[in-house]
Amino acid sequence: MRFIAFDLETTGTLPGVDKIVEIGAVRFVNGEVEAVFSTLVDPLRSIPAGASAVNGITDDMVLGKPKIEELLSPFAEFCAEDTLIAHNAAFDYGFLTADYTRFEMRTPRGVILDSYPMAKKIFPGLANYKLSTLVQHLQVEAKGFHRAEADATYCAKVLLKMIERITGSHMNWPPLPNLVALTGKAEMRFPVIEPQPKQLNLLDLL
Repeated sequence: MRFIAFDLETTGTLPGVDKIVEIGAVRFVNGEVEAVFSTLVDPLRSIPAGASAVNGITDDMVLGKPKIEELLSPFAEFCAEDTLIAHNAAFDYGFLTADYTRFEMRTPRGVILDSYPMAKKIFPGLANYKLSTLVQHLQVEAKGFHRAEADATYCAKVLLKMIERITGSHMNWPPLPNLVALTGKAEMRFPVIEPQPKQLNLLDLL
């Protein structure tokens, strides 16, 4: 089975207002890492101290890094039509959708799974379902949280543990509609956005 786990770090919690400062995505094939898309993002604004306290990302770290509009197309190409998964996926979905819509760029095409509600059904009775709690409960090796590539990798490993719990092997995947049903939500995909032709500005001809 082939899938991509992804995660973002941001300046805050409001899509379209706050900005992405890091994207991490890890493609797994048959349970092993095949490729990684990982980059800091220059938000063109100062990162609030509260956000830096969580993710450790500072203004100096993002200065001169690619802007989000330079990364949206490469990210979509990396993801292509692969199944995607994120922990509390609505958060990451909201930020990326806001930017894809703003810049009118084509989006990843795959179904997006949310490991948070899936874990609540598959591992009932935990104190909470934070990614760090699941990683500890499932004895996934971890060195730190709140960096995009690392959290994406942890999310992927949690998914593999969930598949193993359901089927007896992380190699034996249920049909995708069954996994979507475990989220308790309608199928989630990024909107189909087609770049629109720009109106000719007569001033450009002068």
